[in-house]
Amino acid sequence: MGNYLTVSFWDFWFVLLHWLIGLMFQGNYLLKLNAIRAGEINEAFELFSDMRSFGCFPDIVTYNTLLHGLCRIDEIDRAHDLLKVVCLKCEFAPNVVSYTTVISGYCRLYKMKEASSLFDEMVRSGTKPNAFTFSALVDGFVKAGDMASALGMHKKMLLYGCSPNVVTLTSLIDGYCRVGLVNHGLDLWHEMNARNIPASLYTFSVLISALCKSNRLQEARDLLRLLKQSNIVPKSFVYNPVIDGYCKSGNIDEANAIVVEMEEKCKLDKLTFTILIIGHCMKGRMVEAIGIFYKMLGAGCSPDEITIRTLSSCLLKAGMPSEAARIKETLFENQGT
Repeated sequence: MGNYLTVSFWDFWFVLLHWLIGLMFQGNYLLKLNAIRAGEINEAFELFSDMRSFGCFPDIVTYNTLLHGLCRIDEIDRAHDLLKVVCLKCEFAPNVVSYTTVISGYCRLYKMKEASSLFDEMVRSGTKPNAFTFSALVDGFVKAGDMASALGMHKKMLLYGCSPNVVTLTSLIDGYCRVGLVNHGLDLWHEMNARNIPASLYTFSVLISALCKSNRLQEARDLLRLLKQSNIVPKSFVYNPVIDGYCKSGNIDEANAIVVEMEEKCKLDKLTFTILIIGHCMKGRMVEAIGIFYKMLGAGCSPDEITIRTLSSCLLKAGMPSEAARIKETLFENQGT
């Protein structure tokens, strides 16, 4: 009786230890997969192959993590092959995350034929697409220059009872702006506001950039004011098109006023400095251009060749050769440090 109890005790601990090791392995495995990089994907698949030897059996979360890792490094066809394995050989079926991950991967590479085909396969399997699925497809069609298909997918989204979110609507606004229908994009913007769908930074960016390209600077300026009133943290790429527009139109004072507002919220980047230097040069405001140049260097931004040539040329034309020489000397010193 005593021997029986002793054997059972150790058997119990052996099984428990094996189970605990399995849990630890699975936890570390999933953590590894979540940090997949291009050079680690093969290691991830080796871990995947070893799971069963630790008493761990891959579930749909495991496969979805692998799919995500493959798509992150643009191995979309390989991800699609893995998805087929889940469909044919696993005891469980792919879910909406599985399909959407691969569809999104195809959309990011503008492979819309493959994305659409997989979407149809998803629907046939009985898996209901969600807002993320439709948003990926809408954005993919927009980026591929197929606005008609993007609008068609939006209609299909509504038929499936999915409410378009800020990502979907921003993509459609972007699509309208890309084909020159800025007013249609503004109509969607107003629709978002009416439905209390908060705009994102990228919604503002898309519309502001499109308005500037259409030389509708005052409307772009008004959107910047709305952005300032919101809780969104702005970035330089939203301000730059408006600053550039005002510089090119010769309204340097308005451009400078926007820069003052911008500096309250975010830092100027290399493009901002370049726009301002060239803009001030074109208006003959050389002292200010020189000041911006040194401010640019102080911010750790290196001017490109076009900026340097423009500034030097304008300084020479303005009868300021010593300043032009000093600019080149400063650049040489900075490159040497």
